[in-house]
Amino acid sequence: MCGIAGVFEAEGAAGLIASILFAIQHRGQESCGAAAREAGGRIVGHKGMGLVKQVLDEEVQARLSGATAIGHVRYPTAGCSDVVNAQPHLIELAEGPIMAISSNGDLINYGEVRGRLEREGVVFKSDNDAELIGRLIAMYHVRGLDIEAAIARVQSELKGAFSTVLMYRDRLYAFRDPHGFRPMVMGHLTHEGEGEPPSEGIVFSSESCGFGIVGARLLREVLPGQILRLEKGQPLRSVWHAPLQPRHCVFELIYFSRPDSSHFGESVYQTRQRIGACMAAKDGALANGDDLVVMPVPDSSNFIALGYAKAKGAEFGMGLLRNHYVGRTFIKPTQASRDEGVKQKFNPLPDFFPGKRVVLIDDSIVRGTSLRKLVRMVRQAGAKEIHVRIGSPKVIGPCFYGIDTPTREELIANRMSEAEIRDYLGADSLSWLDVVDFEAILPGRRQGFCTACFDLDYIYPPEGFATKTNAPAARETQPVG
Repeated sequence: MCGIAGVFEAEGAAGLIASILFAIQHRGQESCGAAAREAGGRIVGHKGMGLVKQVLDEEVQARLSGATAIGHVRYPTAGCSDVVNAQPHLIELAEGPIMAISSNGDLINYGEVRGRLEREGVVFKSDNDAELIGRLIAMYHVRGLDIEAAIARVQSELKGAFSTVLMYRDRLYAFRDPHGFRPMVMGHLTHEGEGEPPSEGIVFSSESCGFGIVGARLLREVLPGQILRLEKGQPLRSVWHAPLQPRHCVFELIYFSRPDSSHFGESVYQTRQRIGACMAAKDGALANGDDLVVMPVPDSSNFIALGYAKAKGAEFGMGLLRNHYVGRTFIKPTQASRDEGVKQKFNPLPDFFPGKRVVLIDDSIVRGTSLRKLVRMVRQAGAKEIHVRIGSPKVIGPCFYGIDTPTREELIANRMSEAEIRDYLGADSLSWLDVVDFEAILPGRRQGFCTACFDLDYIYPPEGFATKTNAPAARETQPVG
């Protein structure tokens, strides 16, 4: 999972990029970077390992002069954890580095396409999907396609997720894969009217929470399959729009996105409260009482637990305190670092738990090791019962579209029965949502979301990977809209 940002024709663009990236830092904490177009037309960039405040400091922002810029925060889902895979990537053409690209997502056919390009003499500097997208566009452009046609051809050839911003000469392009796996929104720094704004002052972000920090107004999402062209003095233009069946990542709403974001046509925090209410409705056997407290694993589960507590009429409590100087343990690269992160990240509130029956709400169980440590922590703090409730279905398959979930063999739901998982966690009871529950949580829109990690219904499965049915492959070429 990564986060992207773009700014077109706004004073201090690099500083705006740094602010947007800071707001979406939760999407990637390994590396970050920015690139800007100078007044003379040259594109310059800076990237490094670490957080936005460390890498894109005021000195760097001043050096990246220009009114148009793009940026990126990364955690590794593909490619090694190294600065060569940090983004944006600058792509050299005959005239020099006049193209820069940042992208969020993973490509299923990366190896196949890269092999083809290397056989044709293309040299790569990284093993990152975004560089491949940029070099494929550049190759088609050099061979005679205009840049919009080159982007459209790449959209049709690549399989997987890519929400992308691309600087080319004095233009900025924003485009998504035809299924819209990953979120991408557009805003404006000053626009107040209806309809499409002028191109000056346009901003892009993976999430709408990136706009408040720079004073931008959310306009709308970049549509699946759409290519937006921004050029100084010209109106914003959509030069291509070829969507396929939407496959928005439902895990963005469950866990990954910030609760104050809105995308895929849904408010994240409201969706999480509906998840909690659905869980409570299915949990009638667990009696309410003065000793029952509903408690989230902070922070991604806060609104799920709040929705559960409201629906059940139970007490909502924050018995686990989170150290916010520790990053998201889910996106740490090794199990050892994830385990250490749990110990550093949470601490029980003194005297909160004795005599309590605790409904411990988490958004998902992947490997189960982190939740096991938390259950043990709550038990040792004095809870007399712990009932674990999970705001998603069982994770039984890896994500191939931009979230770093483990292999099927590592996923606890594939290795243990429900009773075995409950005993492994040390809980008194355990339950999940079912995929069918999202028919009520996302009324009328369930089919527009990707739930492959829960039901193996992959639209682009890797070769040889067992799926739920063969139906997704048949949907690949069915346009909608």
